Amino acid sequence: MHPVTKADRDACPIPAAGSKLTSLEEVTMLRSLALVSLVLSLTGCGVAETGTAAATAATAKAEEVRQGLQTEARVREQLDAASKQAADQRNAAEAASQ
Repeated sequence: MHPVTKADRDACPIPAAGSKLTSLEEVTMLRSLALVSLVLSLTGCGVAETGTAAATAATAKAEEVRQGLQTEARVREQLDAASKQAADQRNAAEAASQ
């Protein structure tokens, strides 16, 4: 392996278009860059899809909670009405028995 010079550090690691690759390191580096680019692009799609799925699930859960609260309010109103009706019937029965 040769020592790294300032010219080596300043040089672009990717060869210019039309030039020949001169070493196995350059070929390996280009393949690695292509693989990393592919993996990152596919990962980005997966992250976006996961985020969308999570947002959809959260929206569905929020709607489910809202409907549950509405159902609870209706049941409370029905119980209050039934309780009032039973109290009115007891009061009427007591008044009739006196």
